[in-house]
Amino acid sequence: MKNHAMTSFARLLGLSALLSASLAAADNLVLHCGHVIDPVAGKVLDNQRIVIKDGRFSEIGPWQADASDTVRDYSDAWCLPGLIDMHTHLSGQFSKDSYREKFTKNPADVAFDSAVYAGRTLDAGFTTVRDLGDSFNVTVALRNAIRQGKVRGPRIFTAAKSLATTGGHADPSNGYRQGLWPHVVPEQGVLDGPDEARKAVRQRYKDGADLIKITATGGVLSEAASGDNAQFQPDELRAIIETAHDYGFRVAAHAHGKEGMKRAIVAGVNSIEHGTYLDDEIIRLMKKHGTYLVPTLLAGDWVTQKAKVPGFFPPVVARKAATIGPVLASAFAKAHDKGVKIAFGTDSGVSAHGDNAQEFALMVKNGMTPMEAIQAATINAADLLGQGQQLGAIKPGFHADLVVVKANPLEDITALQQVHSVFKNGKQEK
Repeated sequence: MKNHAMTSFARLLGLSALLSASLAAADNLVLHCGHVIDPVAGKVLDNQRIVIKDGRFSEIGPWQADASDTVRDYSDAWCLPGLIDMHTHLSGQFSKDSYREKFTKNPADVAFDSAVYAGRTLDAGFTTVRDLGDSFNVTVALRNAIRQGKVRGPRIFTAAKSLATTGGHADPSNGYRQGLWPHVVPEQGVLDGPDEARKAVRQRYKDGADLIKITATGGVLSEAASGDNAQFQPDELRAIIETAHDYGFRVAAHAHGKEGMKRAIVAGVNSIEHGTYLDDEIIRLMKKHGTYLVPTLLAGDWVTQKAKVPGFFPPVVARKAATIGPVLASAFAKAHDKGVKIAFGTDSGVSAHGDNAQEFALMVKNGMTPMEAIQAATINAADLLGQGQQLGAIKPGFHADLVVVKANPLEDITALQQVHSVFKNGKQEK
Protein backbone atom coordinates (compact mmCIF):
# COMPACT_ATOMS: atom_id res chain seq x y z
CA MET A 1 0.00 0.00 0.00
CA LYS A 2 2.83 2.34 0.93
CA ASN A 3 4.74 1.57 -2.30
CA HIS A 4 1.57 2.09 -4.35
CA ALA A 5 1.03 5.49 -2.71
CA MET A 6 4.62 6.50 -3.35
CA THR A 7 4.32 5.45 -7.01
CA SER A 8 1.09 7.43 -7.43
CA PHE A 9 2.72 10.46 -5.80
CA ALA A 10 5.71 10.21 -8.12
CA ARG A 11 3.39 10.01 -11.13
CA LEU A 12 1.54 13.06 -9.86
CA LEU A 13 4.81 14.97 -9.51
CA GLY A 14 5.80 13.96 -13.04
CA LEU A 15 2.46 15.05 -14.42
CA SER A 16 2.76 18.35 -12.56
CA ALA A 17 6.24 18.91 -14.00
CA LEU A 18 4.99 18.20 -17.54
CA LEU A 19 2.06 20.56 -17.03
CA SER A 20 4.38 23.28 -15.72
CA ALA A 21 6.71 22.84 -18.68
CA SER A 22 3.75 23.01 -21.06
CA LEU A 23 2.45 26.18 -19.42
CA ALA A 24 5.94 27.71 -19.48
CA ALA A 25 6.19 26.99 -23.20
CA ALA A 26 2.78 28.54 -23.75
CA ASP A 27 3.93 31.64 -21.91
CA ASN A 28 6.58 32.26 -24.58
CA LEU A 29 5.51 34.74 -27.23
CA VAL A 30 7.15 34.33 -30.62
CA LEU A 31 7.28 37.02 -33.27
CA HIS A 32 7.94 36.18 -36.89
CA CYS A 33 9.53 39.36 -38.25
CA GLY A 34 10.24 39.66 -41.94
CA HIS A 35 12.88 42.34 -41.33
CA VAL A 36 14.54 43.33 -38.04
CA ILE A 37 16.46 46.59 -37.81
CA ASP A 38 19.51 46.03 -35.61
CA PRO A 39 20.80 49.45 -34.50
CA VAL A 40 23.81 47.92 -32.74
CA ALA A 41 25.21 46.40 -35.93
CA GLY A 42 23.63 49.04 -38.15
CA LYS A 43 22.07 46.44 -40.44
CA VAL A 44 18.88 44.55 -41.22
CA LEU A 45 18.29 40.90 -40.35
CA ASP A 46 15.73 39.13 -42.55
CA ASN A 47 13.17 36.44 -41.65
CA GLN A 48 13.79 36.41 -37.91
CA ARG A 49 12.31 34.56 -34.93
CA ILE A 50 12.09 36.68 -31.76
CA VAL A 51 11.12 34.95 -28.52
CA ILE A 52 9.75 36.91 -25.55
CA LYS A 53 9.56 35.43 -22.06
CA ASP A 54 8.72 37.17 -18.77
CA GLY A 55 8.80 40.60 -20.39
CA ARG A 56 12.30 40.16 -21.83
CA PHE A 57 13.73 39.06 -25.14
CA SER A 58 15.01 35.52 -24.68
CA GLU A 59 16.02 34.53 -28.23
CA ILE A 60 16.56 36.06 -31.65
CA GLY A 61 17.66 34.15 -34.71
CA PRO A 62 16.64 32.82 -38.13
CA TRP A 63 12.98 31.89 -38.41
CA GLN A 64 11.97 28.32 -37.65
CA ALA A 65 8.47 27.19 -36.83
CA ASP A 66 7.54 25.23 -33.72
CA ALA A 67 4.08 23.78 -33.27
CA SER A 68 4.01 24.83 -29.60
CA ASP A 69 4.65 28.51 -30.35
CA THR A 70 2.18 31.33 -29.85
CA VAL A 71 3.15 33.32 -32.94
CA ARG A 72 2.46 36.89 -34.01
CA ASP A 73 3.00 37.03 -37.75
CA TYR A 74 4.90 40.11 -38.90
CA SER A 75 6.61 38.32 -41.78
CA ASP A 76 5.66 41.17 -44.12
CA ALA A 77 6.75 43.95 -41.73
CA TRP A 78 9.71 45.76 -40.22
CA CYS A 79 10.51 45.31 -36.54
CA LEU A 80 12.81 47.55 -34.49
CA PRO A 81 13.49 48.22 -30.80
CA GLY A 82 11.03 50.33 -28.84
CA LEU A 83 11.78 54.00 -29.49
CA ILE A 84 13.14 56.35 -26.82
CA ASP A 85 12.36 60.09 -26.65
CA MET A 86 14.87 61.85 -24.42
CA HIS A 87 13.03 65.17 -24.11
CA THR A 88 9.32 65.26 -23.33
CA HIS A 89 6.97 67.22 -21.08
CA LEU A 90 4.03 64.91 -20.42
CA SER A 91 2.35 67.27 -17.95
CA GLY A 92 1.20 69.67 -20.65
CA GLN A 93 0.72 70.43 -24.32
CA PHE A 94 1.20 73.88 -25.74
CA SER A 95 -1.62 75.90 -27.27
CA LYS A 96 -2.61 79.54 -27.64
CA ASP A 97 -4.32 79.17 -24.24
CA SER A 98 -1.28 77.87 -22.37
CA TYR A 99 -0.33 81.16 -20.72
CA ARG A 100 -3.88 81.52 -19.41
CA GLU A 101 -4.19 77.92 -18.26
CA LYS A 102 -1.50 78.30 -15.60
CA PHE A 103 -4.11 80.37 -13.75
CA THR A 104 -7.01 77.98 -14.33
CA LYS A 105 -5.74 74.39 -14.22
CA ASN A 106 -5.52 72.55 -10.90
CA PRO A 107 -2.98 69.78 -10.22
CA ALA A 108 -5.70 67.17 -10.79
CA ASP A 109 -6.42 68.62 -14.24
CA VAL A 110 -2.74 68.43 -15.15
CA ALA A 111 -2.49 64.86 -13.87
CA PHE A 112 -5.44 63.63 -15.94
CA ASP A 113 -4.05 65.37 -19.02
CA SER A 114 -0.67 63.70 -18.50
CA ALA A 115 -2.27 60.23 -18.54
CA VAL A 116 -3.85 60.99 -21.91
CA TYR A 117 -0.56 62.25 -23.33
CA ALA A 118 1.29 59.18 -22.01
CA GLY A 119 -1.08 56.87 -23.90
CA ARG A 120 -0.63 58.82 -27.13
CA THR A 121 3.15 58.65 -26.76
CA LEU A 122 3.11 54.88 -26.28
CA ASP A 123 0.82 54.39 -29.28
CA ALA A 124 3.34 56.34 -31.38
CA GLY A 125 5.96 53.66 -30.65
CA PHE A 126 7.84 55.40 -27.86
CA THR A 127 8.15 52.84 -25.09
CA THR A 128 10.57 54.93 -22.97
CA VAL A 129 10.83 58.68 -22.39
CA ARG A 130 12.76 61.17 -20.32
CA ASP A 131 10.46 63.84 -18.91
CA LEU A 132 12.45 67.05 -18.47
CA GLY A 133 10.27 69.30 -16.38
CA ASP A 134 6.72 69.02 -15.17
CA SER A 135 4.18 70.78 -12.98
CA PHE A 136 3.20 69.63 -9.48
CA ASN A 137 5.48 66.53 -9.77
CA VAL A 138 2.72 64.81 -11.72
CA THR A 139 5.15 62.76 -13.82
CA VAL A 140 6.52 61.11 -10.68
CA ALA A 141 2.99 59.87 -9.89
CA LEU A 142 2.42 59.05 -13.58
CA ARG A 143 5.63 57.01 -13.74
CA ASN A 144 4.56 55.05 -10.68
CA ALA A 145 1.02 54.49 -11.99
CA ILE A 146 2.38 53.16 -15.28
CA ARG A 147 4.75 50.81 -13.45
CA GLN A 148 1.82 49.50 -11.42
CA GLY A 149 -0.31 48.92 -14.52
CA LYS A 150 -2.92 51.52 -13.59
CA VAL A 151 -2.28 53.73 -16.62
CA ARG A 152 -1.02 53.04 -20.15
CA GLY A 153 2.16 54.83 -21.07
CA PRO A 154 5.88 54.62 -21.75
CA ARG A 155 8.54 53.82 -19.19
CA ILE A 156 9.33 57.22 -17.67
CA PHE A 157 12.57 58.66 -16.32
CA THR A 158 11.54 62.00 -14.87
CA ALA A 159 13.35 65.11 -13.66
CA ALA A 160 10.13 66.31 -11.97
CA LYS A 161 10.44 70.11 -11.62
CA SER A 162 13.25 71.73 -13.64
CA LEU A 163 15.79 73.85 -11.77
CA ALA A 164 16.08 77.57 -12.55
CA THR A 165 17.48 80.77 -11.14
CA THR A 166 15.19 83.64 -10.10
CA GLY A 167 13.55 84.91 -13.30
CA GLY A 168 15.14 82.07 -15.26
CA HIS A 169 13.56 79.95 -17.95
CA ALA A 170 11.88 77.52 -15.51
CA ASP A 171 10.88 80.07 -12.87
CA PRO A 172 7.12 79.41 -12.65
CA SER A 173 6.41 82.98 -11.49
CA ASN A 174 7.51 84.56 -14.78
CA GLY A 175 4.73 86.63 -16.32
CA TYR A 176 2.78 87.20 -13.10
CA ARG A 177 2.05 90.66 -11.76
CA GLN A 178 3.15 91.63 -8.27
CA GLY A 179 0.77 90.21 -5.70
CA LEU A 180 0.18 87.04 -7.72
CA TRP A 181 3.71 85.64 -7.64
CA PRO A 182 3.64 82.01 -6.51
CA HIS A 183 6.00 80.97 -3.73
CA VAL A 184 9.29 80.11 -5.49
CA VAL A 185 12.14 78.72 -3.42
CA PRO A 186 14.49 75.73 -3.88
CA GLU A 187 11.65 73.34 -3.01
CA GLN A 188 9.86 74.70 -6.11
CA GLY A 189 13.03 74.48 -8.18
CA VAL A 190 14.09 78.14 -8.07
CA LEU A 191 17.51 78.78 -6.57
CA ASP A 192 20.22 81.39 -6.15
CA GLY A 193 23.68 80.43 -4.92
CA PRO A 194 25.42 77.10 -4.20
CA ASP A 195 23.62 76.37 -0.93
CA GLU A 196 20.20 76.71 -2.51
CA ALA A 197 21.44 74.68 -5.49
CA ARG A 198 22.28 71.75 -3.21
CA LYS A 199 18.94 72.04 -1.47
CA ALA A 200 17.05 72.06 -4.78
CA VAL A 201 18.77 68.84 -5.93
CA ARG A 202 18.08 67.14 -2.61
CA GLN A 203 14.43 68.15 -2.87
CA ARG A 204 14.22 66.45 -6.28
CA TYR A 205 15.57 63.29 -4.64
CA LYS A 206 12.95 63.60 -1.92
CA ASP A 207 10.26 64.14 -4.55
CA GLY A 208 11.21 60.90 -6.32
CA ALA A 209 12.92 62.25 -9.45
CA ASP A 210 15.19 60.04 -11.58
CA LEU A 211 17.51 62.78 -12.87
CA ILE A 212 18.10 66.53 -12.72
CA LYS A 213 17.15 69.08 -15.40
CA ILE A 214 18.59 72.59 -15.31
CA THR A 215 17.79 75.60 -17.49
CA ALA A 216 21.32 76.79 -18.17
CA THR A 217 20.15 79.63 -20.43
CA GLY A 218 17.02 81.55 -21.24
CA GLY A 219 14.34 79.90 -23.34
CA VAL A 220 11.97 80.60 -26.17
CA LEU A 221 8.58 80.09 -24.53
CA SER A 222 9.22 81.75 -21.18
CA GLU A 223 7.93 85.29 -20.74
CA ALA A 224 11.38 86.85 -20.46
CA ALA A 225 13.37 89.02 -22.83
CA SER A 226 16.38 86.82 -23.52
CA GLY A 227 16.22 83.33 -24.93
CA ASP A 228 19.93 82.57 -24.74
CA ASN A 229 21.61 84.39 -21.83
CA ALA A 230 23.56 82.29 -19.29
CA GLN A 231 21.49 81.85 -16.12
CA PHE A 232 23.69 79.91 -13.68
CA GLN A 233 27.05 80.92 -12.27
CA PRO A 234 29.85 78.30 -12.34
CA ASP A 235 29.73 77.79 -8.56
CA GLU A 236 25.98 77.10 -8.74
CA LEU A 237 26.51 74.58 -11.53
CA ARG A 238 29.27 72.81 -9.61
CA ALA A 239 27.03 72.57 -6.54
CA ILE A 240 24.17 71.13 -8.61
CA ILE A 241 26.26 68.53 -10.40
CA GLU A 242 28.33 67.45 -7.39
CA THR A 243 25.16 67.00 -5.34
CA ALA A 244 23.41 65.24 -8.21
CA HIS A 245 26.25 62.76 -8.43
CA ASP A 246 25.95 62.10 -4.68
CA TYR A 247 22.44 60.83 -5.38
CA GLY A 248 23.25 58.94 -8.58
CA PHE A 249 21.51 61.51 -10.78
CA ARG A 250 22.48 62.40 -14.33
CA VAL A 251 22.01 66.03 -15.36
CA ALA A 252 20.38 67.43 -18.50
CA ALA A 253 20.88 71.09 -19.39
CA HIS A 254 18.45 73.14 -21.45
CA ALA A 255 20.75 75.57 -23.28
CA HIS A 256 20.47 77.83 -26.32
CA GLY A 257 23.32 80.33 -25.89
CA LYS A 258 27.04 79.61 -26.10
CA GLU A 259 28.17 80.83 -22.68
CA GLY A 260 25.51 78.86 -20.83
CA MET A 261 26.40 75.74 -22.81
CA LYS A 262 30.10 76.21 -22.13
CA ARG A 263 29.62 76.57 -18.36
CA ALA A 264 27.30 73.55 -18.22
CA ILE A 265 29.57 71.27 -20.27
CA VAL A 266 32.68 72.15 -18.24
CA ALA A 267 30.74 71.59 -15.02
CA GLY A 268 29.86 68.07 -16.17
CA VAL A 269 26.29 67.84 -17.48
CA ASN A 270 25.45 64.69 -19.42
CA SER A 271 23.46 66.35 -22.20
CA ILE A 272 22.79 69.68 -23.81
CA GLU A 273 19.16 70.08 -24.82
CA HIS A 274 18.61 72.15 -27.99
CA GLY A 275 22.15 73.55 -28.44
CA THR A 276 20.88 76.29 -30.72
CA TYR A 277 23.90 78.59 -30.90
CA LEU A 278 26.66 76.03 -30.52
CA ASP A 279 29.86 76.71 -32.45
CA ASP A 280 33.20 74.99 -33.06
CA GLU A 281 34.40 75.71 -29.51
CA ILE A 282 31.26 74.15 -28.01
CA ILE A 283 31.55 71.16 -30.31
CA ARG A 284 35.16 70.60 -29.19
CA LEU A 285 34.08 70.79 -25.55
CA MET A 286 31.20 68.36 -26.09
CA LYS A 287 33.47 65.84 -27.76
CA LYS A 288 36.12 66.26 -25.06
CA HIS A 289 33.64 65.71 -22.22
CA GLY A 290 31.49 63.11 -23.98
CA THR A 291 28.42 65.35 -23.75
CA TYR A 292 25.37 64.36 -25.75
CA LEU A 293 23.29 66.75 -27.85
CA VAL A 294 19.50 66.28 -27.75
CA PRO A 295 18.47 68.55 -30.64
CA THR A 296 14.62 68.86 -30.44
CA LEU A 297 14.26 69.95 -34.07
CA LEU A 298 10.51 69.40 -33.99
CA ALA A 299 10.02 71.96 -31.24
CA GLY A 300 12.08 74.55 -33.10
CA ASP A 301 10.16 73.99 -36.31
CA TRP A 302 6.80 74.07 -34.49
CA VAL A 303 7.33 77.34 -32.62
CA THR A 304 8.68 79.07 -35.73
CA GLN A 305 5.53 78.09 -37.63
CA LYS A 306 3.24 79.18 -34.78
CA ALA A 307 5.03 82.53 -34.50
CA LYS A 308 3.49 83.38 -37.87
CA VAL A 309 -0.01 83.13 -36.36
CA PRO A 310 -1.04 86.57 -35.01
CA GLY A 311 -1.68 86.47 -31.28
CA PHE A 312 -0.67 82.85 -30.77
CA PHE A 313 2.28 83.86 -28.56
CA PRO A 314 2.76 86.91 -26.33
CA PRO A 315 4.91 89.47 -28.20
CA VAL A 316 8.04 88.78 -26.11
CA VAL A 317 7.78 85.07 -26.98
CA ALA A 318 6.82 85.54 -30.65
CA ARG A 319 9.96 87.57 -31.28
CA LYS A 320 12.18 84.74 -30.02
CA ALA A 321 10.15 81.95 -31.68
CA ALA A 322 10.15 83.49 -35.15
CA THR A 323 13.73 82.53 -36.03
CA ILE A 324 14.64 79.61 -33.79
CA GLY A 325 13.72 76.70 -36.11
CA PRO A 326 16.28 77.22 -38.90
CA VAL A 327 19.05 78.13 -36.42
CA LEU A 328 18.40 74.97 -34.41
CA ALA A 329 18.48 72.85 -37.57
CA SER A 330 21.77 74.41 -38.66
CA ALA A 331 23.36 73.72 -35.27
CA PHE A 332 22.21 70.09 -35.41
CA ALA A 333 23.68 69.63 -38.89
CA LYS A 334 27.01 71.07 -37.78
CA ALA A 335 27.18 68.95 -34.61
CA HIS A 336 26.34 65.79 -36.55
CA ASP A 337 28.93 66.56 -39.22
CA LYS A 338 31.60 67.07 -36.53
CA GLY A 339 30.83 63.81 -34.71
CA VAL A 340 29.04 65.01 -31.57
CA LYS A 341 27.08 62.22 -29.86
CA ILE A 342 23.38 62.75 -30.56
CA ALA A 343 20.33 61.27 -28.84
CA PHE A 344 16.76 61.64 -30.08
CA GLY A 345 14.50 64.15 -28.35
CA THR A 346 11.47 66.14 -29.43
CA ASP A 347 10.45 68.49 -26.59
CA SER A 348 6.94 67.06 -27.06
CA GLY A 349 4.51 69.06 -25.02
CA VAL A 350 5.62 71.99 -27.13
CA SER A 351 4.41 70.16 -30.24
CA ALA A 352 1.64 67.60 -29.75
CA HIS A 353 2.21 64.36 -27.88
CA GLY A 354 1.96 61.45 -30.30
CA ASP A 355 3.66 63.39 -33.10
CA ASN A 356 7.10 62.46 -31.73
CA ALA A 357 8.18 60.48 -34.81
CA GLN A 358 8.07 63.63 -36.95
CA GLU A 359 11.49 64.41 -35.45
CA PHE A 360 13.02 61.59 -37.53
CA ALA A 361 12.19 63.30 -40.82
CA LEU A 362 13.78 66.55 -39.63
CA MET A 363 16.92 64.73 -38.54
CA VAL A 364 17.23 63.04 -41.94
CA LYS A 365 16.46 66.30 -43.76
CA ASN A 366 19.35 67.93 -41.90
CA GLY A 367 22.04 65.35 -42.55
CA MET A 368 21.48 62.05 -40.72
CA THR A 369 20.93 58.77 -42.51
CA PRO A 370 17.73 56.91 -41.52
CA MET A 371 19.82 54.32 -39.65
CA GLU A 372 21.63 57.06 -37.71
CA ALA A 373 18.32 58.62 -36.75
CA ILE A 374 17.02 55.26 -35.52
CA GLN A 375 20.25 54.70 -33.59
CA ALA A 376 19.76 58.11 -31.94
CA ALA A 377 16.34 56.93 -30.68
CA THR A 378 17.54 53.49 -29.54
CA ILE A 379 21.13 52.67 -28.59
CA ASN A 380 22.30 56.28 -28.20
CA ALA A 381 19.30 57.26 -26.08
CA ALA A 382 19.71 54.13 -23.94
CA ASP A 383 23.37 54.98 -23.40
CA LEU A 384 22.54 58.53 -22.31
CA LEU A 385 19.97 57.14 -19.88
CA GLY A 386 22.52 54.75 -18.42
CA GLN A 387 20.31 51.87 -19.60
CA GLY A 388 22.47 50.50 -22.38
CA GLN A 389 22.24 46.94 -21.02
CA GLN A 390 18.45 47.05 -20.72
CA LEU A 391 17.00 49.15 -23.54
CA GLY A 392 17.55 50.20 -27.13
CA ALA A 393 18.18 46.83 -28.79
CA ILE A 394 16.53 43.50 -29.49
CA LYS A 395 18.92 41.28 -27.56
CA PRO A 396 18.46 38.44 -25.06
CA GLY A 397 17.93 39.83 -21.56
CA PHE A 398 16.78 43.27 -22.73
CA HIS A 399 13.31 44.63 -22.00
CA ALA A 400 10.99 43.28 -24.70
CA ASP A 401 10.14 46.68 -26.20
CA LEU A 402 9.46 46.50 -29.92
CA VAL A 403 7.80 48.51 -32.69
CA VAL A 404 6.34 47.15 -35.93
CA VAL A 405 5.84 49.22 -39.09
CA LYS A 406 4.61 48.02 -42.47
CA ALA A 407 7.04 49.98 -44.69
CA ASN A 408 10.82 50.19 -44.70
CA PRO A 409 11.91 53.20 -42.61
CA LEU A 410 15.43 52.95 -44.02
CA GLU A 411 13.98 53.89 -47.42
CA ASP A 412 11.35 56.32 -46.10
CA ILE A 413 11.86 57.45 -42.51
CA THR A 414 8.27 58.75 -42.35
CA ALA A 415 7.19 55.09 -42.09
CA LEU A 416 7.85 55.50 -38.36
CA GLN A 417 4.90 57.89 -38.22
CA GLN A 418 2.57 54.97 -39.06
CA VAL A 419 3.13 52.46 -36.28
CA HIS A 420 1.31 49.15 -36.71
CA SER A 421 2.08 47.42 -33.39
CA VAL A 422 3.84 48.29 -30.13
CA PHE A 423 5.16 45.92 -27.46
CA LYS A 424 6.40 47.08 -24.08
CA ASN A 425 7.85 44.61 -21.57
CA GLY A 426 6.53 41.85 -23.83
CA LYS A 427 2.92 43.03 -23.69
CA GLN A 428 1.25 44.15 -26.90
CA GLU A 429 0.06 47.71 -26.29
CA LYS A 430 -1.16 48.46 -29.80
